[in-house]
Amino acid sequence: MIRIVIAALPQALPSALMGIQDLFSLAGLRLSKRQTAVYTDDDLMWFPDIVIASVDGEAITDGQGRTYPVEESFSEITQCDAVIIPGFVPDQFSVPPSPLLDKTSRDWLRLQYRQGAIIAGSCSGVLAIGEAGLLDHRRCTTTWWLHDELKSRNRLACSLWASELLVDENIVSAGGPFSWIDVTLQVVKMLAGDKIAQKMADFAIVDTQPKSQYFSIPLGYKITKPAFVSLAEQYIRQGYGSNMAPKRLAVLMSVSERTLHRKIKQLTGMSPKHFIDKVRMEYACTLLANNNKTISTIALELGYSDDVVFRRVFKLAMGMTPSQYKQQC
Repeated sequence: MIRIVIAALPQALPSALMGIQDLFSLAGLRLSKRQTAVYTDDDLMWFPDIVIASVDGEAITDGQGRTYPVEESFSEITQCDAVIIPGFVPDQFSVPPSPLLDKTSRDWLRLQYRQGAIIAGSCSGVLAIGEAGLLDHRRCTTTWWLHDELKSRNRLACSLWASELLVDENIVSAGGPFSWIDVTLQVVKMLAGDKIAQKMADFAIVDTQPKSQYFSIPLGYKITKPAFVSLAEQYIRQGYGSNMAPKRLAVLMSVSERTLHRKIKQLTGMSPKHFIDKVRMEYACTLLANNNKTISTIALELGYSDDVVFRRVFKLAMGMTPSQYKQQC
């Protein structure tokens, strides 16, 4: 029997923790141990065992301070087929608590992954996967405003800004509004196939195609990075498709080119030109990983009139050509 574990961790986002269960329940996958979990529709049948578990088998305190009951402890689950980790309620600094896992949880997640389980995280739940050491050299994503937090906590991860759902060697990650829906349906698709996932989505009245986060990002967002850097990134991202040079960025930022250079260098360690290229390459990675557009088309979308220049900048930033990166996606 296929076994899917919903990981109930302290400070979990209650709407996601409950929503994942509701999504299964709406599709007819009962969660009570006293009932057989059955999904059947004509010739489609699936019998997964869905378990809500915490590290010690005891109820957790979720991110809203409420007590949340569970069914089993991680130690009782010697093997499973998938683990879904919901996001966490952010602390007073608008980031998830650190650490998110204790040693027992980290060891258990690594063991399940080594045994072949899918490890899936939505929103800030992806950071918990990183704490288990499972994001090194893998493509991953999280909610747009946690992108830098994900990078700072997992420097060896290939984190993509504002990307759609990503799958890399049984590691599933997604960010954006209600990303736990995309993550849950992806796990079902990987374990039971497209038809079951589609039927499950039909019952829940959701779309099986994850949407990019790019269009849901507020224009004036502020995250934990310096406000000057955040504003500069905002203008660069708004300027995709145009020839964004340091002189133009300085005008938009209402500072002189000299001030722009000094502040960007002080805050990021990069020149304004390299900073502009970095932000554009982050989005280039997202486009290369998530659609079938040609490299020339992507170069034009990012404001490079010559795709040769784009290819050269991309290789300098990523250590490989756009074609090589696209082949790995």
